[in-house]
Amino acid sequence: MSIITIQLGQCGNQVGREVFQAISTDLHSAHGLCSRKENDAYQAASRERFFSEDKTGAARAVLVDMEPKVIGQTLSVALRSGSWKYDHQSHFCQKQGSGNNWANGYCIHGPKHKEAIMNLVQKEAEKCDRLSGFLILLSMAGGTGSGLGAFVTRSLRDAYPTSFLLNHVIWPYSLGEVIVQNYNSVLTLSHLYQTSDALLVHENDAIHKICAQLMNIKQISFRDVNRVIAHQLGSIFQPAYSSDAAVQYSRSPLGDLMEALVPHPEFKMLGLRNIPQMSENSLAFSTFAWPGLLKHLRQMLIANAKMEEGIDWQVRPPVPGLPPSQKQSPNRTAHFNTSIANLITLRGKDIQTADLGGFRDPALYTSWLSAQEALSIWKTPRAFNKYEKSASLVSNSQFLLKPIDGVVSKAWKMFASKAYVHQYTKFGIEEEDFLDCFATLEQVIASYTSL
Repeated sequence: MSIITIQLGQCGNQVGREVFQAISTDLHSAHGLCSRKENDAYQAASRERFFSEDKTGAARAVLVDMEPKVIGQTLSVALRSGSWKYDHQSHFCQKQGSGNNWANGYCIHGPKHKEAIMNLVQKEAEKCDRLSGFLILLSMAGGTGSGLGAFVTRSLRDAYPTSFLLNHVIWPYSLGEVIVQNYNSVLTLSHLYQTSDALLVHENDAIHKICAQLMNIKQISFRDVNRVIAHQLGSIFQPAYSSDAAVQYSRSPLGDLMEALVPHPEFKMLGLRNIPQMSENSLAFSTFAWPGLLKHLRQMLIANAKMEEGIDWQVRPPVPGLPPSQKQSPNRTAHFNTSIANLITLRGKDIQTADLGGFRDPALYTSWLSAQEALSIWKTPRAFNKYEKSASLVSNSQFLLKPIDGVVSKAWKMFASKAYVHQYTKFGIEEEDFLDCFATLEQVIASYTSL
């Protein structure tokens, strides 16, 4: 089944381009480390998911921005790659941006351009034999990705009620350049929480650290950050077998993801970790064993670490059955990261020897799901993007509690003093709308805290 990617705003379009580049590079790599039959099945499943099966072979994507510059660059960089491209008719842009204002994107640009954008989506959907759903890429900080992104997500929910909607959200730098980014973030998150099936979140601060410490990049650009994000997304969306007995690759990738990770509509925040990650220069001199990789990945989950360097090894799972208030680690500074559900994807050599018993520990999970129900494992002997062994972990857990709480607190302080609120009310967002959004996110925080 196919996934249509909707790229919204500058960030969404730049990340989307890197995602398709990572998938295309993986598709065309000869290394595979598996049989030709296996490789052919993998490539066929990947093409059906992400690329049109007509003679154009274009990416299954719709590009939307309120300024033409980034879309122009995105189209030309894809074309120059020589291995893939966008359909030259599947983009929509205007001459004026949204001025980093969520209300401008949601209340003005959304309704005004809804018909044109949804027509492009419909044309893309008609090219799919079977539609699994939509991957919607956006940033929370600006105006177009966040405001128009929330509007387009709601429109997709209305037009495709049975299709899965996964929003991929870029969490802004904590010291961001947009003074109203906390308002935009609160408005975006609360609206998406009501319409999307799940929100997969990448934090810019965490990815920046990966670029500096694991990839050894001295001067980090947005493109470097986007490439790390794209690699991580490719590692979960490329084909894998959803059980040991499966004889073909998962046919409904988004549906299987939701089934594995979102057992309750109150909990739909997903985080992604990937191991190993390193520069190509280091990769040539590195060897990996499953026990070491999985030991690190488990502790990354428990201690809520975003990368394998600098993990706090003092954090331990609590005694099962303790109330949330006592789920503190022995060292008192780090809180144990309780999970609702986890999905691990293993790729490459010797996957059958990997022991995942450590992830079946009931202490890792909330009391109302058994570890057996809460853990899903996908595997493929086909290696991913130059790594002979790699593991990805998508987790529905408490990982975002601190960032959400921080954003809500900062936005509330500004709102309490009425700072910049007039910039939103002039486009049609009322103070009551802000209060509703704060209430929605307070409920999200309370739900995850209670695990």
